[in-house]
Parts: sequence; C-alpha cells; structure tokens
Amino acid sequence: MGHQVIIFDFSLIRGLWETRVKKNKERQRKEKERLEKSSLEKIKQEWNFILECRKKGIPQSKYLKNGFVNTDEKILDTYGKTPQLQKRHTLSDEANKERNKFIFQLSGEQWTEFPDSLKEQTYLKEWHVCNTLIQTIPAYIALFQDLRVLDLSKNQINHLPVEIGCLKKLKVLNVSFNNLKSIPPELGDCENLEKLDLSGNMEIRELPFELSNLKQVTVVDVSANKFHSIPICVLRMSNLQWLDISSNNLKDLPEDIDRLDQLQTLLLQKNKLTYLPRALVNMPKLNLLVVSGDDLVEIPTAVCESTTGLKFVSLRDSPVETIVCEDTEEIIESEREREQIEKEFMKAYIEDLKERDSTPSYTTKVLLSLQL
Repeated sequence: MGHQVIIFDFSLIRGLWETRVKKNKERQRKEKERLEKSSLEKIKQEWNFILECRKKGIPQSKYLKNGFVNTDEKILDTYGKTPQLQKRHTLSDEANKERNKFIFQLSGEQWTEFPDSLKEQTYLKEWHVCNTLIQTIPAYIALFQDLRVLDLSKNQINHLPVEIGCLKKLKVLNVSFNNLKSIPPELGDCENLEKLDLSGNMEIRELPFELSNLKQVTVVDVSANKFHSIPICVLRMSNLQWLDISSNNLKDLPEDIDRLDQLQTLLLQKNKLTYLPRALVNMPKLNLLVVSGDDLVEIPTAVCESTTGLKFVSLRDSPVETIVCEDTEEIIESEREREQIEKEFMKAYIEDLKERDSTPSYTTKVLLSLQL
C-alpha cells in the first residue's frame, strides 16, 4: 500500500502528476526506439514476413536462403500477381462478398437508433452493432428468423424486448457493456443458444429461472454485475463449459456446484468469497479455477494438489489508493471502462495459462495508481 500523504494544495498534486506523465511518455518513446533497433524487432519482422509468404503460397526457397530470411517486399508483389494466386484471391473475395450479404454491421456514436431499412432485411444471419448510442432493440427483431449471431456489445441498450424469444436459431447473444438491469424470461425460448454474454452491465442481480431451458449453452459470462450467488438457472445448464462470474458480490458458492459436470473453466476473481466448497473436487472436467485470494480462509487441499490436473490461480489484488486529479483525463476511467480493460487482460492471461504445464501458486496483480 502506498504512503498516505495529506496535501491541502491540490495544484501540487496536479503538478506532480503532469511531471510523471511527461517522464513516463519519454520513457515509452525511448523504449520504442530501443525495440525498433533491437534484434528482437528484426526477428518479429522476419517472422511476420514468413507468415505473409506462407499465406500467399510463396515457396520457401524464394525467401529463405542459407538460413537467412530475405524480406524484400518485391517477393510479395511478384507472387501476389501470379494468375493462380489471383484466381484464389478472387474466389476468396467472392465467398466473402456472398457471406457479407447476410451480415449487418453498425458502429459509431452518430447512431442513436437502428436504420429504418433494417426491417426489410429479414434474411440476415448476423447483427454486429457496437459502440453506438442506441438504447432500444426494435420489436421487429422477431421477424429475423434466420438470425444466428446477435452481437450488441458496448452500446446504451437498457432492456431486451420479449420478442427476442422468437429467435429460435440464435446461437450467440452478446449484450455486454450496456445498461441492462434485467433479462426477459422469454430468452429461455432460444433453445439453440450456445454462448451468452451479459458482462459489464453492472446492474444485473438475477436471471430468470426460464433460462434453465438453455441446454445447448456452453459459455456464460455474467462478470461485472451485482450477483450475490450463482443463478439457479445457470446450475441447470447441463452442457456449460465456461462460466465467468467474476467482479460480482458472491460470498459463497452453492454446495451442489458439482452438478456442472461439464464445466472446464470457472472464473471467480473479484468477489467476496471466504471459502471454496469441497464439491469443486468432484468436477471431473474442471481444469482452470481463478479466484481472488485476499479473503479466502478455507480452500480444500485437493484443489491445490497438482495431481488433479486443475490449474488453480489465486489473484492477489494490491489495495492501493488512487488520487484522481482535476483535468487529468488520461488516468480517469469509469468503473465500466476499467472492467473492459481488466477483461482484456484476463483473456490474454488465461490464454497464456492454457499453454503452460503448471501455474504459480498465486499471482500478484499490480494496479496502476498515483502514490506520493
């Protein structure tokens, strides 16, 4: 924890912070220059060049001689113009063009509602609407009977219409980082749903029991909300393999959590858990368990044993205090934005863990802050 210093003139804090920001930027600039000149950067460039050559079907003999990589861009240009490759690219472009006919994409804060022309395109199979100011999903979504993917992440949506239950072919629903406070029971009628992402809405406290009908769901992400317990409907999703319920208000786990016998990944960090139930040992496919270890006082011994094949990660948060100064927009982040950043970090961290043979007994997560 940083030292606590009482300062009555806040201009001093601001001056100190601005000086540190300038020094940090200068360090980053020098580090960037160093990397550009380093052999690691050259290796990275050579590797990217090799990947590009492989992608274009260029024979290895054309760019690799005596163990050295020839990164001459002319190689890519020459082979990029061969009739065979051009034909392959043409076919690929045509396939993408055909596929894109069934995909609707929309982004940008200039959008506050869906365009009127959308209601005529009921043949669409995917919606990707992100980073807009749209608050409502139109009721005519019920007409899109072929919809498989509904990605509405990072908007201002405040409720889901009951008509969403009409999407019988829907496989992916992502409404993360919106303003939802509840989920309609009708979502339980989407019997082919495989992935459900409700993360980052900050205010969802419970899920309707009707979601127990979602027997095809393999991934559920309800992180960064206000759940006090794992919803009963989630415990009844018999095919569930990934559950992220981090950044909530969990104080304990249900004793029958082992009914999720297909579960492989369980993310519980940033909750208020003080113990873990022994039932976790009875989950045969569970191979990754992440918790925040600061409050844990009771952990089943078998959970920590390497012989079980379970990768148990206990994150230790650093409880440092942050002083936020006026006019320092570079360090001001809302709770929602912080959750997005942490989510990206955890995604990369977990991918790395999966490739390791073993994991450390605990991991210290360092929080960036201003310490005087």
